[in-house]
Amino acid sequence: MTLFEVLMPVAIFGGLGGSIYFLSIVMTDFNLKKRMIEKGYVNEETQSIFRNMSTDNKYAALKWGLIILSAGLALIVMEYIGADPNSTLPYGIFATFVSAGFLAYYLIVKREQKQ
Repeated sequence: MTLFEVLMPVAIFGGLGGSIYFLSIVMTDFNLKKRMIEKGYVNEETQSIFRNMSTDNKYAALKWGLIILSAGLALIVMEYIGADPNSTLPYGIFATFVSAGFLAYYLIVKREQKQ
C-alpha cells in the first residue's frame, strides 16, 4: 500500500468534514444573530455592529479570485518552462505570481477607496 492510497481518502474525508463543519458554524452564527435581533435582546448599537460585521470586506471575492487566477497562471507557466522538479524555480514562480495577484487586489481596493 502506497502513501498516496492512504492519504487520498484522508484528504477527501477531511476536506468534506472541514467544509461541513465551517458551513455549520457560519449558519449557526447567522441564525443566532438573527434571533437575538428579532427577540430584542440587543439594542440599536449592537444591531449596527452585527450589520457591519457582514459587510466589512466587500472585496473578499475579488481578492480570492485574483489570487486563484494568478496561482493558475503560475501553474500554466511552470508547465511550459519545464524546470527540474528538484529545483526551487517552480516555487519562486508560484510565489511571484500569487504575490502579483495579491498586489493587484491591493491596488484595486486602494483605488476604489480613494473614489
